Amino acid sequence: MNQLQLEESHLIELLTHDLMEEFRAEFMQLHPYDQSLFFEKVEPDIRKKIFHYLSPKEMAEIFEATKFDEEHYEYYLKEMDTTYAADMLSYMYADNAVDVLNELGKDQVASYLSIMDEESAQEIKDLLHYEEYTAGSIMTTEYVAIPETSTCRSAMTILRNEAPNAETIYYLFVVNESHQLTGVISLRDLIIADEDTLIKEIMNERVVSILVSEDQEEVARTIKDYNFLAVPVVDFEQHLLGIVTVDDIIDVLDEEASDDYSKLAGVSDMDTFDKSPFQAAKKRLPWLVILLFLGMMTANLMSIFTETLSKVALLAVFIPLISGTAGNSGTQSLAVAIRGIATGDIEEESKLKLLLREAGTGLITGLLCAILVVGIVFFWQHNLVIGLLVGAALLGSIFVATIGGSFIPLLIHRMKIDPAVASGPFITTINDVISILIYLGLATLFISSIS
Repeated sequence: MNQLQLEESHLIELLTHDLMEEFRAEFMQLHPYDQSLFFEKVEPDIRKKIFHYLSPKEMAEIFEATKFDEEHYEYYLKEMDTTYAADMLSYMYADNAVDVLNELGKDQVASYLSIMDEESAQEIKDLLHYEEYTAGSIMTTEYVAIPETSTCRSAMTILRNEAPNAETIYYLFVVNESHQLTGVISLRDLIIADEDTLIKEIMNERVVSILVSEDQEEVARTIKDYNFLAVPVVDFEQHLLGIVTVDDIIDVLDEEASDDYSKLAGVSDMDTFDKSPFQAAKKRLPWLVILLFLGMMTANLMSIFTETLSKVALLAVFIPLISGTAGNSGTQSLAVAIRGIATGDIEEESKLKLLLREAGTGLITGLLCAILVVGIVFFWQHNLVIGLLVGAALLGSIFVATIGGSFIPLLIHRMKIDPAVASGPFITTINDVISILIYLGLATLFISSIS
């Protein structure tokens, strides 16, 4: 048993014996993340004691320290007294509170908002109105804004007053009388500047900002490209609405990566280990049914070429080889295209370049694989004609699969659909159909030469 497990066992023992002061003394020394892990592991009756021993503000820090599973938020809040839960949400940063409330029903959200203090409730309501997965939905309104006509002395006073409630103070955003974003100043520059200097004289006017309607993936790309700790969010008239911090973007990147991996694996949402077999099957079944019907197309193609296969049974041996290699080639091309779209490397002018490069790659890899398989088949079966047929089919299948693997996600992206839906299983099944059509079509065309 490691040190953390020993601490957890001791904390549970303190809670079991109702030793509140001793529990608080040890529990509050833990990092909030470790506190959240402990909170998740204990049973409901132990959690209820934790609610009794910790203030709503202290519990808010635990909820902000980690992302619980979506379905657990509602479960945990139901264990709390309604007033306690509302107070806890009001102590959280507005964007984090919104993340929690988005997992609840509308009636529950309305109930909590009606109990909160008016200022906190209004901040949360404003954020709840923004469309999900946009900059507005992940931004926080707890930031420090400095009037451009202020002196550095008065700016420091504003900073001291606003810092306790601000999510970050490393960037101070400068606004005019209409609250439009006009500049930014770092905390370092403010500290070293002369106290009587006007903010507008030392601020950086070239501010990188994002629109409130911007997709969260674009926000993540901006923060990554510029290496920001935070980026301001504005409306179309440049009014400062909030900021998105780097810790929020880490959550976004994690969500997007899990979502894309789920789609590439052919499931509607990534399974977690605590889901029941029924819940896991419910998420996986839709994709499997779609792929089942696509697989029926392969079976139907096989039935069309029954006569060809009956004349030369040896042809059936190479079907898995051709379809499998083509599927793998298409998946490789798919991964390159989706990564390029996700990172923004693929712009409008470079899409044709990508397709041409993938076509060249497919031609080279297909040709080399074809030469290799012709030699293997010839020495194995002592039949050059069948070797040439398998090689030609392999060349054509790899070439088409490579182009398809890059073209399909680009087409889907152009249609404003997440390209990750062109998942590995989906593209592989399509390539199976195409490769079998090429292979058995060529075999039927040249049946007289190989029978």
